[in-house]
Amino acid sequence: MEDIAIRLVKMGFEKELIQEIVQTGRLQKVQPDQCLITPGMQAKEMPMVLEGTLRVMREEQEGREVFLYYLEGGEACAMSISCCLGTQVSNFKVVSETDAQIWMIPMMQIDQWMAKYRSFRKFIFDAYQDRFDEMLMTIDSISFMNMDERLMKYLLDKKQSSGSYVIQKTHEQIANELNTSRVVISRLLKKLEKEDRVELYRNRIEIL
Repeated sequence: MEDIAIRLVKMGFEKELIQEIVQTGRLQKVQPDQCLITPGMQAKEMPMVLEGTLRVMREEQEGREVFLYYLEGGEACAMSISCCLGTQVSNFKVVSETDAQIWMIPMMQIDQWMAKYRSFRKFIFDAYQDRFDEMLMTIDSISFMNMDERLMKYLLDKKQSSGSYVIQKTHEQIANELNTSRVVISRLLKKLEKEDRVELYRNRIEIL
């Protein structure tokens, strides 16, 4: 619990708020590709990322998925907050990208903390603004970028979220997240490799 409190201090929360978060929340550890939120779920807790990276996606009825944004340490998912506060079922999917530690906060506390603590109110508003900006960028990339530009943006976003130039993904996984075919992704990655922008290996890609 002491380690959790130290992380919360770094996020700028007041001492009293940190005590309440620690007392009412619970730690959940997840492994890569573990699903936290699925479409149709009625979530009663808000996930706050302490360590690791989560991937948020929109899923169609046919099962196709579109990548929206990443959640990293110190961030919360605004979409899950909206669903929980509005008592709505989720229409998105959250999957762990890496090993991650999540602090689960009961949604019944959110309204009270937003009214009581300025730092928590700012944290929630910032979460909404950051996710809104990222979704706008995703919409722009889908609407205005060619697939090779979308692919390069995807790789650079993944590098930024993981802190590594090595992307541990198969061509099939990338194709699913960008809602295209594996053949298209493989062809574009070969093109990027010829341009000396990436190096391709089995099940991993290195950004140059």
